[in-house]
Amino acid sequence: MDFLQLLEMFLSGIWGTVKLFTVALIGALVLGTILAGMRVSPTPVLRIAASTYINVVRNTPLTLVMFFCAFGLPFLDIRFGSTSSFNSFIYATLALTAYTACFVAETLKSGISTIPVGQAEAARAVGLTFGQTLSQVILPQAFRTVIPPLGSVIIALLKNTSIASAFNNRELISAMRNAIEVRGDLVIPLLFGTALAYLILALILGRVFDYLERKLVILR
Repeated sequence: MDFLQLLEMFLSGIWGTVKLFTVALIGALVLGTILAGMRVSPTPVLRIAASTYINVVRNTPLTLVMFFCAFGLPFLDIRFGSTSSFNSFIYATLALTAYTACFVAETLKSGISTIPVGQAEAARAVGLTFGQTLSQVILPQAFRTVIPPLGSVIIALLKNTSIASAFNNRELISAMRNAIEVRGDLVIPLLFGTALAYLILALILGRVFDYLERKLVILR
């Protein structure tokens, strides 16, 4: 295998990592926002349900969550497509989403706690419901407040996508492993190349969040 073939394999792996990261990120932000809203809900059942979910999943190793999605869901005959590669992608996405959403929710909850109580009271005084107050008044400010810690959670998600390689997913680590199998004489360069690819992706995310922090963050 020549250099161009190795490069093509790595670029395919990077693209797989980016796809997995992007889909899981969207899912984690949506689910995390819902969980954060439930955590501050005036309904005790919602608060208890969200708190239980977060405490259980957050304190479970991601590998175990991935195992449950990759092997538990098929055992329950829960499948999402006709091909094993598509199912593996969905299972990995679900695991990353379920796990990362817990950290997104806790980060948002800390941001919500920084919003003055008077704002929620004023919103209720003008007739807004809890949902309207949360979505229109509280959450927009909370997101802007927690941009730096939320960035750390999202960068951690990027690195956590590497675990998906053990569950038949095509991403950067699986590309590295396949390259090592055919070019065992290049183990060290391939390892450094993989680390460099993750470093570049993480630095890009870091710059994006640095920009968002300068433009949007609210200091309390």
